[in-house]
Amino acid sequence: MIRVLLAEDMHMLRGALVALLDLEPDIEVVAEVSSGDAVLAHARKHAPDVAVLDIDLPGKDGLSVAAELHEALPSCRTLILTNLGRPGMVRRALDVKVNGFMLKDSPAEKLANAVRDVAAGRRVIDSELALAAWESQDCPLGARELETLRLVAEGHGVEEIAAELFLSPGTVRNYLTTAVTKLDARNRVDAIRIAREADWL
Repeated sequence: MIRVLLAEDMHMLRGALVALLDLEPDIEVVAEVSSGDAVLAHARKHAPDVAVLDIDLPGKDGLSVAAELHEALPSCRTLILTNLGRPGMVRRALDVKVNGFMLKDSPAEKLANAVRDVAAGRRVIDSELALAAWESQDCPLGARELETLRLVAEGHGVEEIAAELFLSPGTVRNYLTTAVTKLDARNRVDAIRIAREADWL
């Protein structure tokens, strides 16, 4: 019997997924949670073979939870569900060693098969998503450029960013100018848009 923990914040969808998986003779949903913060405690308590995680959980997001589970409970495999299949997201999922990545609009029977495959140690990633991730370009921005752009996107000013990162305001402006140039953007707002669409932020 494959033991599954399901994390999904939309109650109706979570109920439907639990009902769908419980119809399978070899799969048992042993825990269901609505936030990322609750996953690790329930995983420790119920020892699931597979954690099926919505990528957009409140609290900790699905990818952060997957990384946490990988460290704390390496025997628990992870399958990410998402509405959006952007290539950058797939690459981030692979970076945190998730075992599967599926779109929520996949046919229902694919979920049970994906759970079985992940439980058996196989990777499950939609072929079109995998190809898009393979062909997508790497982020041209360095860590500091990304960090300053992310803080601007969150509404922080140059002085605030400088204080937070222990940099001079001039250095922060230089990082932001470099980010705009590397992304071939019109301005900072355009650079943020480009980085978000590529899922680099």
